[in-house]
Amino acid sequence: MKRVCLAVMALVVAGMSFSSCSHKVTRIDPGEQVDLSGRWNNTDSRLVAEQMIETVLRERWLGDHQEGHNGQKPVVIVGFVTNKSHEHIEAETFVKDVEQSFIKSGRVRLVQGGKKRDELRAEKADQQTNASASSMKKFGLEQGADYILQGSINSIVDSQKRKKVVYYQIDLELTNIQSNEVVWIGDKKIAKFVQN
Repeated sequence: MKRVCLAVMALVVAGMSFSSCSHKVTRIDPGEQVDLSGRWNNTDSRLVAEQMIETVLRERWLGDHQEGHNGQKPVVIVGFVTNKSHEHIEAETFVKDVEQSFIKSGRVRLVQGGKKRDELRAEKADQQTNASASSMKKFGLEQGADYILQGSINSIVDSQKRKKVVYYQIDLELTNIQSNEVVWIGDKKIAKFVQN
């Protein structure tokens, strides 16, 4: 009888431990705003990119460029966006959101930069010896960028006991590559109140 009671108790304890370890995953719309921790997230990245690109495209530099270049769209490259915040933020995700916003606008032409440009050049080099003459892509025909967009993500944390305010500031600058003239500077601020 004692063994039966011990076996039943062992099953009950095992069942309780399995139920406490289980978790549930539910798929959600990636565009849905969910703030669990108060840290920088995909919603912040997407909204900041959309709002900042909307702002930069309303500024005077765009009209000035088109006026001076027979109505042609400017060619833009997105450079480094440095994470100077207190937390790990994958800046490349934000850069992709910025690039996507530029392309969706249809008002500028976007060219590759950094490692992706190097990969494209390596592919062209490989084609010089491995592709047919009719399909080989030539060196020296890349579209040069007129402007480069660069920036940083900064943060300040103010906390007291179980409450904190996390303040993010995203700064972007658009520079004319030929003249080195900064033609636009913009920033976006986000503040989050977190209570545990």
